[in-house]
Amino acid sequence: MATNWALDASHSEIQFKVRHMMISNVTGEFQKFDASVTTEGDDFASAKINFTADVDSITTKNEQRDGHLKSEDFFDAANHQQIKFESTELKKVDDENYKLHGNLTIRATTLPIVLDVEYGGTIKDPWGNIRAGFVVEGKINRKEYGLHWSAVTEAGGLVVSDDVKLHAAVEFVKAS
Repeated sequence: MATNWALDASHSEIQFKVRHMMISNVTGEFQKFDASVTTEGDDFASAKINFTADVDSITTKNEQRDGHLKSEDFFDAANHQQIKFESTELKKVDDENYKLHGNLTIRATTLPIVLDVEYGGTIKDPWGNIRAGFVVEGKINRKEYGLHWSAVTEAGGLVVSDDVKLHAAVEFVKAS
């Protein structure tokens, strides 16, 4: 019997980190996103996961940088409103860790990706809802998804790294 899990966005965050000037990291996040999980019973090893993020909701706490990220140089939000992920397999490593295989779509480019998932546990909250928490991490090369803008510092280093670290802390509520 299928069990549906709905994202509790108020207790979740979707972030990325990218090296800036090769000396520090800039953290960004998506403020509007959604995800759903469907399992067979309560076994997360059987999970089918779908995720979307609204590109126009990106924030790095710098309005000028956010505008640049939404432009054609990066995400091209006018033509590609969402980032999407659809799982193909969730492999259990041990009681707390999984490898999440799926397809990530950015700017109409879909590529396979493997993400590390840490299962935080399942609990019943004070209102009788069943909740499950996860931390998801991974890394992509932005240029593989068509985010090609680049500049070089005086010293010859990249202004923005090609590698982008992904981080999501998500909480789901059992819906049925």
